[in-house]
Amino acid sequence: MHQGAKCVQADESLQEAARTMRDLHVGSLPICDHDKLTGIITDRDIVIKCVAEGRDPSTVKARELASHLHWIDADADIGEALHLMEDQKIRRLPVLEQKRLVGVISEADVVRSLPEHEVAEFCEKVYAAR
Repeated sequence: MHQGAKCVQADESLQEAARTMRDLHVGSLPICDHDKLTGIITDRDIVIKCVAEGRDPSTVKARELASHLHWIDADADIGEALHLMEDQKIRRLPVLEQKRLVGVISEADVVRSLPEHEVAEFCEKVYAAR
């Protein structure tokens, strides 16, 4: 898990979200409305749902593209996190502790922490066609 994940505020523009992703070298950001986690946005969301549609990233707000939110409690074990990521075919999973964002588990975290045969199984399930 990457601890201390930074949120983009729900009312921030996608342009600002993209800059934050660039500066942090990440491909996604949790979306927060003040202290409440409300969604997640990826660099791909910005390209496909905004730029490719001819919309202006400087005027579209992060809340408008928030993807459906799945999260896991900080006390959960890795098996629970993997199962959720595999079942929902998600590559990034916010981690909450007492309803506050404390980190994000990414596919890179999974690859670094699992034995090779389990990584192959994880990738097969997450990247399988929906």
